[in-house]
Amino acid sequence: MLGALVRGLNPAGGTRTPSIYDETPEDQSASGADGSELGPWFRHTEVTAPHLPCPRSFPGRLCSNDSDTLLLPDSSQALLLGWVPTRLVPALYALALALGLPANGLALWVLATRTPRLPSTLLLMNLAAADLLLGLALPPRITYHLRGQRWPFGEAACRLATVALYGHMYGSLLLLAAVALDRYLAVVHPLRARALRGRCLATGLCAAAWLVAAALSLPLALQRQTFWLAGAGAGHLLCHDALPLDAQLSHWRPAFACLALLGCFAPLLAMALCYGATYDHALRLAALVLASALAFFAPSNVLLLLHYSDPGPRAWGNLYAAYLPSLALSTLNSCVDPFVYYYVSAEFREKVRHALRRLTPGNAGATSKPSGEGVGAGNGTRSTSLV
Repeated sequence: MLGALVRGLNPAGGTRTPSIYDETPEDQSASGADGSELGPWFRHTEVTAPHLPCPRSFPGRLCSNDSDTLLLPDSSQALLLGWVPTRLVPALYALALALGLPANGLALWVLATRTPRLPSTLLLMNLAAADLLLGLALPPRITYHLRGQRWPFGEAACRLATVALYGHMYGSLLLLAAVALDRYLAVVHPLRARALRGRCLATGLCAAAWLVAAALSLPLALQRQTFWLAGAGAGHLLCHDALPLDAQLSHWRPAFACLALLGCFAPLLAMALCYGATYDHALRLAALVLASALAFFAPSNVLLLLHYSDPGPRAWGNLYAAYLPSLALSTLNSCVDPFVYYYVSAEFREKVRHALRRLTPGNAGATSKPSGEGVGAGNGTRSTSLV
């Protein structure tokens, strides 16, 4: 009897309870074997598994008498358990981890130990730390997807993993905007920059970026996110990939709308305005930074806004299937940042080489080559990097 209830049928095999997923027009009712009307949700006389058309993403319907299990349309289950989430998505996360972890770790070490403590250096250290922490947040997600969408770590860990993924990603984007503002002051207002570009401003920008990212991602920890999948996908414990429809409308839609608007599009607009006013030798590099941020962050956030823009189940189809790889793609920006902001500078590369030589056996007594102000050189001085 419980299995019949989970499938949406009554114990006697009659009509199942109408659902928001039903699309069959009311005039397409069918008759049973005895000539009686079975109702508008049946196309044929034989009773089969309920036909659940494609909703706009993966909103689930809680199963009767079971608040831990969600019933998804068959098409959504096929996409959720297909090769994109279980193979492509973890591959993108693994690439971001393999490239971003050593690149950002090495950059953070050089910035902290081999570079003068200028205000711009403080901004770059925080950016490298955010990208590094984003990489450290990826292994649980990789494990989850490689296990075929089976979360093994529990509800608390799922909430923490979700907050860490979004918090560090949007924190990185907010810090990119802070670096753009710092560069704008240095190039467009060089005289004022001598007074404005101090440690206090840099510290305030970094603190603001971390606090805003934390405030925007905190609501992600306030709702249950692990649910068992019913039907053909039984045995899969999902983490955040399928949520009750009422929770999506009442909680997740405003939460993710704020994340996308304040955590992504507002920083991107600030970067565009700052770099658009920065007409100097680093204009091409500034355009590259802005283009990479748009390419990595804009697709996932546009899909996110579309995902929550219309509560109707027929609005956007299985849009979440496209959002999953676009979210994984956005983490690759953490691999691009080190090469755009740090390793593009010949002086920074030289510092890295000397630092690595000191770690090589037989070169422990070597000293670093003297250099000037470093990658974060001064107030509007010419350099090969953005700051």
